[in-house]
Amino acid sequence: MSIKEKVEKALDKVRPSLQADGGDVELVNVGDDGIVQVRLTGACGSCPMAAMTLQHGVSAAIKESVPEVKEIQSV
Repeated sequence: MSIKEKVEKALDKVRPSLQADGGDVELVNVGDDGIVQVRLTGACGSCPMAAMTLQHGVSAAIKESVPEVKEIQSV
C-alpha cells in the first residue's frame, strides 16, 4: 500500500465527524519528502476552529496511521 493510500485510509477515519458538522477534508498532495497537504472544505474551511481540527483531528489521525509522514500542511 502506498503512502497516499495509507493517508486516504486515515482521512476516512476522521471524515464522519467532519461531515457531521457540514465539512470534509480533501487530500491535495503527498510529497516524496513526507509532507502531506490537505484542504478542509465545507463548514470546516471557514470555521474558526479549523486550525485546531487540523492539528488535533486530521494530523493526529494521519501521523498515527502513517508514521512516514513528517508534516501535514493546510492549503
